[in-house]
Amino acid sequence: MKWLSEGDLAGIYGTPVAAALRKVTDRLTPDYEAFIKASRFCVLSTVGPEGTDASPRGDDGPVVRILDEKHLVLPDWRGNERIDSLKNIARDGRVSLMFLIRGSNTVIRVNGQARLTDDADLCQAFERDGKLPRTVIVLQIGEVYFQCARAVMRAGLWAGADDSDGLATAGQILAGLTDGEVGGATYDAEWPGRAALTLW
Repeated sequence: MKWLSEGDLAGIYGTPVAAALRKVTDRLTPDYEAFIKASRFCVLSTVGPEGTDASPRGDDGPVVRILDEKHLVLPDWRGNERIDSLKNIARDGRVSLMFLIRGSNTVIRVNGQARLTDDADLCQAFERDGKLPRTVIVLQIGEVYFQCARAVMRAGLWAGADDSDGLATAGQILAGLTDGEVGGATYDAEWPGRAALTLW
């Protein structure tokens, strides 16, 4: 098997069309701002000494808030306490956010530099029923652009089909990994109630 170089790729793929280059901006335009405000879900990608990490982030309203045309803020709500993304950001601020908007084939990408803060006023701005994020990610935008829609179209992502039939549950995965010491049917039965109490 031959491993390809950057030069090989140039020969295979050629030159991007004008639209692929002109869609990129270094700040939020009104159209990009509207998409991001409509997005309740994104994937946060980070990089650190151990490698890369991609973490799903979601909310019941806009998943991030816009401070200005160059800055986004993302609260770190309750998770599994691994904090892989946060540790990466503390050591290497390079991040990407990929925003998905239910029903739209347009995916918005934001690349930039992030830092973490536990600033009391900023955390308080995200208060939900007395609960606060412990930290907030502040992202300085380097570039914003929309992705090619073909991946979402090929996957039929919003077709309404349920592809989960026959797949293992989280409890079954855990039980399989730990010879039954963790997980199983009890984990699956208790999880919805636990999650409902700890979404924020």
